[in-house]
Amino acid sequence: MGLGLHKARVFRTERHPLQVYCPSITSSLLTPLQPEKMAMTSILSADDIKKALNAFAAADSFDHKKFFEVVGLKALSAEEVKKAFLVLDADNSGFIEEEELKFMLKGFSSSGRDLTDQETKAFLNAADKDGDGKIGVEEFTALVKE
Repeated sequence: MGLGLHKARVFRTERHPLQVYCPSITSSLLTPLQPEKMAMTSILSADDIKKALNAFAAADSFDHKKFFEVVGLKALSAEEVKKAFLVLDADNSGFIEEEELKFMLKGFSSSGRDLTDQETKAFLNAADKDGDGKIGVEEFTALVKE
């Protein structure tokens, strides 16, 4: 059996131009910063959130109009409601899709329950005025203010 020569593979790693001049810059320092997700408690009181979640703790008890009133969203300005929307838009798509809507109560507190399929569909039907299957910020604000 003859000796096989193995070709050495040279791997070239891509480097950011700044790393040429300052090699101590790591790749993690070059990734774009993502803004921290705002907590719902920076918009609403923790006590109101707890009270609202407790009021709708039972499956199939969720009523978005009553929830928005108890949690304090209805009393907020449109700008503050839009901030709450941004917290609930988990994937930062600019919309709350059906899958995100199912977990909406967790956007208020990690102890919130999941909405049932029936509650999710009813909520989506109430808010989705343009029929695209998702809730935009204007639709959400209008629903809260009803």
